[in-house]
Amino acid sequence: MWRETTVYRRTLELTAQQRAELEDLRDHADKPYLRERAAAILKIADGESPAAVARSGLLKRRKPDTVYGWLNRYEAEGIQAAGPRPALGPQRRRPGG
Repeated sequence: MWRETTVYRRTLELTAQQRAELEDLRDHADKPYLRERAAAILKIADGESPAAVARSGLLKRRKPDTVYGWLNRYEAEGIQAAGPRPALGPQRRRPGG
């Protein structure tokens, strides 16, 4: 018996300003991880699936969940999501400080 299944692909539509911000981050950010995350979001906006972006097309191979996480954070927080997350654990005290 044949069952019809539907596969949903996450997509992302960017405004011209959002695309320009991500391209600037991808091309000029000091930190490689920022360039990598911006490149991943741009590839998804261009129609690649997050899983395909994770497999090939970044600085190194990533788990799809990692790329989906970047996409989720970008959709929720915008360009600020590309940066590092705040530390969750207790802060270590520096000697003498």
